[in-house]
Amino acid sequence: MPRMHIFSWNSFSVGQSTKKGNKKRGYIGEKGIGFKSVFLVSSQPYIFSNGYQIRFNEDPCPHCKLGYIVPEWVEENPSLSYIKEIYGSGTTLPTTTIVLPLKFDKVKSVKHELSNAHPEVLLFLSKIRRLSVREHNKDPRLNTVSAIAITSETELVVRKNIDAVSYTFHLSADEKDKGYEGECNYFMWKQKFPVKQENKVERRMEVEELVITLAFPFEERLHGGMSSPGIYAYLPTEMVTNFPFIIQADFFLASSRETILLDNKWNQGIIDCIPSAFINAFVSLIKNSENAPVSSLAPMFKFIPIDSSSYQQLNVVKESIKSKLLEESILSSDFFNKAS
Repeated sequence: MPRMHIFSWNSFSVGQSTKKGNKKRGYIGEKGIGFKSVFLVSSQPYIFSNGYQIRFNEDPCPHCKLGYIVPEWVEENPSLSYIKEIYGSGTTLPTTTIVLPLKFDKVKSVKHELSNAHPEVLLFLSKIRRLSVREHNKDPRLNTVSAIAITSETELVVRKNIDAVSYTFHLSADEKDKGYEGECNYFMWKQKFPVKQENKVERRMEVEELVITLAFPFEERLHGGMSSPGIYAYLPTEMVTNFPFIIQADFFLASSRETILLDNKWNQGIIDCIPSAFINAFVSLIKNSENAPVSSLAPMFKFIPIDSSSYQQLNVVKESIKSKLLEESILSSDFFNKAS
């Protein structure tokens, strides 16, 4: 049997794409590929869900004479019993399982991508709470299991007056193949801002709100031996900002997904809102600690960006945050003089 990768969801809805109902808020992905992207790595994906057992072939069905890819019912190769064997006899299968027999020339690249998934990727993927990768080898001693998971989260705290919510994630990583284990708590701040007319672009004309999420790590950031990106567009870019917090938004990206387009007016609208989001988040953190000992407030100040960024637009953000902090009378100018 060809090499397989198995992915699963505990819930699965058909025909309920978030892209249809929430265009005013934006959405992840815009290339119109969606599930069809599985054919990049597998010529015959299988779906097992709620008693349905189907597969798709990369080539259109010659008997249907429709020119479309259509589902075919399957009974075996793989069978549900085979999938349960991989999961372990004591494990209940999720509601939906997707099996991807990998194309021979894609095995190494898929393994590389899965092995290099950044531990913090779960912070901004709202539907996924755990990602585990098991590698089975002919020699069982070479088998590996790695996992990253959001193991706990606090309830949402809603700030209606500024259209924001906050919550805390506890993220853990156990990557034995890399010899890496770690845990970190992240204070998450999500705030909406109206899209200004001067920042509207053709591909986002229906979007009326920008949503910016900032993640503040209370301990050392999880990294898995990799660099720690400072900007996410749901998935990580390769931009290291030198900021002590992470920025997530619906940015336009370069085709490589490595960087955001810094000269794009939509992205500039997002960047312009980051200082306000930071100030609101920082004030919230301080207020939540009002009844705590003064000594417990000191760690909060590590989130203030002091170091220069290699991106000029982000240095403007840093200076704007500094100005707003002084306006709020949270800090004196001596703080920045001593820091520099």
